[in-house]
Amino acid sequence: MIWEVAAITVKAGMESEFEAGVAKAAPVFQKARGCRSLKLHRSIENSSNYRLVVGWDTVEDHMVHFRNSEGFAEWRKLVSHCFEAPPVVEHTSEVLTGF
Repeated sequence: MIWEVAAITVKAGMESEFEAGVAKAAPVFQKARGCRSLKLHRSIENSSNYRLVVGWDTVEDHMVHFRNSEGFAEWRKLVSHCFEAPPVVEHTSEVLTGF
């Protein structure tokens, strides 16, 4: 499994709307080919900063299949108006579990 980690900064005052949009989008991700999990983390120090962490079977499931789907368009429709700037996305793989 790979992890999509998206650093997202939302416009001040839109945090609740963004979180609601992500919640509405959860079923979209759940139906997506190769999508295994979705988590949203909010910064304690800066409440406008989030990390969206999505588990995918492969990078292609995210970058090819999901990004070119109606689901991706629906996801963006639900949340993109809340973005302060475009998300910064990278893909990671787990290399160690300490405990």
